[in-house]
Amino acid sequence: MSGWKARRFWKSVSVVAEGAGWGVRLDARPVRTPGKTPLIVPTEAMASAIAAEWGAQQGEVRPATMPMTRAANSALDKIAVQFDEVADLIAAYGGSDLLCYRATGPAALVARQQAAWDPLLDWAAQHLGAPLRVTAGVVPVAQPQDSLDRLAALVHGFDPFRLMALHDLVSISGSLVIGLAVAQGRIDVQAGWDASRIDETWQTEQWGRDEEAATQEALKREALEDAARFLRLCGPSAAPWQ
Repeated sequence: MSGWKARRFWKSVSVVAEGAGWGVRLDARPVRTPGKTPLIVPTEAMASAIAAEWGAQQGEVRPATMPMTRAANSALDKIAVQFDEVADLIAAYGGSDLLCYRATGPAALVARQQAAWDPLLDWAAQHLGAPLRVTAGVVPVAQPQDSLDRLAALVHGFDPFRLMALHDLVSISGSLVIGLAVAQGRIDVQAGWDASRIDETWQTEQWGRDEEAATQEALKREALEDAARFLRLCGPSAAPWQ
């Protein structure tokens, strides 16, 4: 027996000011998160994007087609209530950042990694004050504690909505530096994706494309783009590190 699925019951969707934030209403009903928290978001642009997702639903409600709504729900129900734990989890990527682990060969792959990753590590050292060590192979390398502390402080400086976006930027790319670079506008999401997929792209060039892997890759790329869009919808940040 299939489970109960929500269906569209509303005729209109509207965006309304709610104190210092913005909410979405289905007819006269305010939208709430799955945890029953009022869905109040920081910008009118974000509320409008969420309202558009609700307005596009026809018949059965399909959460998979509502990435901005799902991200806002997670920011309120999960990130906000366990902020420090999530921030610590994201910051931990700095200790094993993808950009710090280089191939030992072939020379063309080594050069490709250097060309894409060295400028980002230079930016982290100079702009974020967080130089990281590079090693060849997969043996863990200890990173400077001062750098890790600096990166952790930056992550903890995000608000719950921006931290939601950063979580996906970092976890999908495998790199805290890439996530922060996209968040700060140092690179765009396309460049972040390309930098995070150098090894996979190399393997595809050598051995061909696996259809199942390509499907998973497409889903990850879409999720990364959704995270970058959600971050933009948060509006300008007043964080001192930007």
